[in-house]
Amino acid sequence: MPFSISVLSIFFFLYDIGFEHQSNMSEVLLVIYTSTLIIGTISIIVRYFFQENRPRLKVLPFDIILLLFLILLILQQLNFNFFLSVFKQLFWIYIGVFTVFIREFAALKIDLKRTVINPAQLFIISFLVIIVIGALLLMLPETTHSRISFIDAMFTSTSAVCVTGLLVVDTGSFFTESGQTIIILLIQIGGIGIMTFASYFSYFFRGDSTYKSQLAIREMTNTEKIGEVFSTLKKILLITLLIEGTGALLIFQSIDSTVLPVLSDRIFFSVFHSVSGFCNAGFSTLENSFYEASYRFNYPLHLTIASLFILGGLGFPIVLNLLKYLRTKIKSYFLILFGKKYLVSSPWIININTRIVLFTSLILAVFGTLFFFLFEYNNTLSDHSFTGKIVTAFFGAVTTRTAGFNTVDTASLKISTILIVIFLMWIGASPGSTGGGIKTSTFAIAVLNVLSIAKGKSRLEIFKREISSISVNRAFAIIILSITVILISIFLISFFDPDKALLNIFFECVSAYSTVGLSRGITAELSTASKSILILTMFIGRINMLTILIAIFKKVSSENYRFPTENILIN
Repeated sequence: MPFSISVLSIFFFLYDIGFEHQSNMSEVLLVIYTSTLIIGTISIIVRYFFQENRPRLKVLPFDIILLLFLILLILQQLNFNFFLSVFKQLFWIYIGVFTVFIREFAALKIDLKRTVINPAQLFIISFLVIIVIGALLLMLPETTHSRISFIDAMFTSTSAVCVTGLLVVDTGSFFTESGQTIIILLIQIGGIGIMTFASYFSYFFRGDSTYKSQLAIREMTNTEKIGEVFSTLKKILLITLLIEGTGALLIFQSIDSTVLPVLSDRIFFSVFHSVSGFCNAGFSTLENSFYEASYRFNYPLHLTIASLFILGGLGFPIVLNLLKYLRTKIKSYFLILFGKKYLVSSPWIININTRIVLFTSLILAVFGTLFFFLFEYNNTLSDHSFTGKIVTAFFGAVTTRTAGFNTVDTASLKISTILIVIFLMWIGASPGSTGGGIKTSTFAIAVLNVLSIAKGKSRLEIFKREISSISVNRAFAIIILSITVILISIFLISFFDPDKALLNIFFECVSAYSTVGLSRGITAELSTASKSILILTMFIGRINMLTILIAIFKKVSSENYRFPTENILIN
């Protein structure tokens, strides 16, 4: 019952922000919101005092805070304005309603049954559902300043959920503040993954999960141990909120108040770009991203945004591994400080995956910055100081790794730079991150395998570890599939839009597949058929073609037998 009411209130909320209505209707909606808050409050109390299966004690602090927040909102709506009257604003009522919905949704019993649907299928379906819902929300009358077509709404929703950033309409001028809020929510859900939200909140409040559910979530979060599944999900959410919150504060500090004089506009700008940056989405409320005249030379802002999408592009497994290493080093330092050196140990903490990702990312960033600096020194970097040239070259090199923001005119880049950008876009970010592409580890394994074969070795070894054959096979499968999808996209778009230059189409397709969002300016001019191709390309790039094939084909066990081995003539 409380969940049904909370769902109903969400629909009223969508009507509230999406459609124009009279003032008397606003009063009715306010009554509905207040009723939802009251029912949510009663539901929490009943759950602890009148139900046999009470929530875990671990949840109690959260529920107490939520209960106090809801009671405060209710009292303000009942005109008990004794303190904190700011909570009477509609914004806080919306937050309260959504919090009640999340709390009631989390109390539902969700079981991810592998016998019905496998994790790959569940992952794909969750993204499809949120994309369609997002498109419908963006078509609401009050989310745009003028009517948007279904194909453009689908394109924008797909670009947001797949954290791509390709645009057919300008985000800042075409969408209202309600529309921009929907876009940033889609980016956040797509960046972390809808199943991360649903699975963790369900477990957190109920305190249990089936073994099958944990297996399914383990495959989606790349967690090695089943027992660490929900611990990892919790860390992902906390790290995301911490980094995005810190990023928003740094962005807010770097904005010139004369450019955005209204405080609420500066706050919204900071939050929007912090979320978009960390999720590697590339969406901006600025028409020309950070190439706008007022932001083009704001280097502290550029470095903040770059730090956000670099952290988001490293991947949660890498960040968690680095935090574990840092925690161990700090612990060792204090043990030595207090004369307990004999307790200090040196375990293998930085795993092989982290080493490969960090090493590859560093090489790509250094060489990408160097090439960008040399090729564009007298071109797109000509207006910058020497320090500005270095910062802009660095930003241009790392933003191609699926971030999609730009501080230079992409259409004015030299051909040599464009080819480097395409190559970096294709590689993309790292596994388990908010970015796309074939991933840094995939590229590294492919290169290392080629060198290993050239040296006459029968196995792949690095950092005193042997890379499994299944990892090598998956790497080459991902590379082949990515090239196939990109080539098919180029062929189809060049067929439907023959007037567009092949280089621009090539750039657009790689950007879409790798969920980068950089464009040579042809996105909005494409035909409906070509836009549909790009929608599909963005979706495949975010999901990964190999995941789609795994979802389609039934898993076949081949561990119980081995055929005789023979060598095939290759060269």
